[in-house]
Amino acid sequence: MIEPILELQNVKTHFPIQKGFLFRKQVGTVKAVDGVSLSLRRGEVLGLVGESGCGKSTLARTIMQLVPTTGGTVLLEGKNLTQSSAASVQIIRRDLQMVFQDPYASLNPRMTVFATLAEPLLVHKVCPPGEVVARVGQLMELVGLAPRFMQKYPHEFSGGQRQRIAIARALALQPKVIIADEPVSALDVSIQAQILNLLAELVRKMGLSLVFIAHDLSVVKHISDRVAVMYLGKIVELGSAVDVIERPQHPYTRALVSAIPVPDPDVERARQRIVLAGDPPSPINPPSGCAFHPRCAFAQDRCKTGEIPLKSFLNREVACVRMGEI
Repeated sequence: MIEPILELQNVKTHFPIQKGFLFRKQVGTVKAVDGVSLSLRRGEVLGLVGESGCGKSTLARTIMQLVPTTGGTVLLEGKNLTQSSAASVQIIRRDLQMVFQDPYASLNPRMTVFATLAEPLLVHKVCPPGEVVARVGQLMELVGLAPRFMQKYPHEFSGGQRQRIAIARALALQPKVIIADEPVSALDVSIQAQILNLLAELVRKMGLSLVFIAHDLSVVKHISDRVAVMYLGKIVELGSAVDVIERPQHPYTRALVSAIPVPDPDVERARQRIVLAGDPPSPINPPSGCAFHPRCAFAQDRCKTGEIPLKSFLNREVACVRMGEI
């Protein structure tokens, strides 16, 4: 068993709902992430999937300590990020970087590419000031951009090129773990393939560990070693990418997989989509028992009461009382 480089132990991220102007009081809680336990192995790509609003991006920001944890532990090489001071977290972030969904929003429009990539090098004293220009040029070449463009601004690049700049910024400190929060969802399909291939090549070449967040299972299958499926702040299925996507066990995972388009028109017309009834429950007042039971066609009375933990089944973990029966 390969030693995990990143571990999440029962991580919870709740946001209070407050009411009032002068005398504010808490009237509820948004349970965006509600008890997630995961591990990321060295050199592994872990895909995290789920529909919008399930808590994927909040979990990514919680790992980065951009939002505080309500409970649980985030460990990076045994270092507890949730109990570290702000100064300690800044030092640890040399090994933990993030690529955000929208590269135009995550890049400062007033800073050139050189200034953007040079800033982390200078702040963390990665190299002497005299070597910064050469190092920035190397980073740009690493992500497929010509160094002669380093004095340009973000608005002068296409969406795919801006995402390459964001990836170069994440690589500037030579991290061990990168959190990629839907890095291709804002790009054209043809550009998505280029960015996916770039990330896969960087993982292989630099020995990176990658948490890849997306809602497109076909994209996740292309790049991931393992896949975790998230629903309403919880993990409902976890296993190898091939097992989870080709042989899903949880009813929610089956619905997601059925939505993947098939390029063969005859097969696409013949197959049956699983259409879920209703809307996802509110994270303010989640259902008791299995959170998916109001939309599940196989729900039983035992699904409505008590916590449904992840249990091992067919080389994976599934949070369903009817494993193997569906």
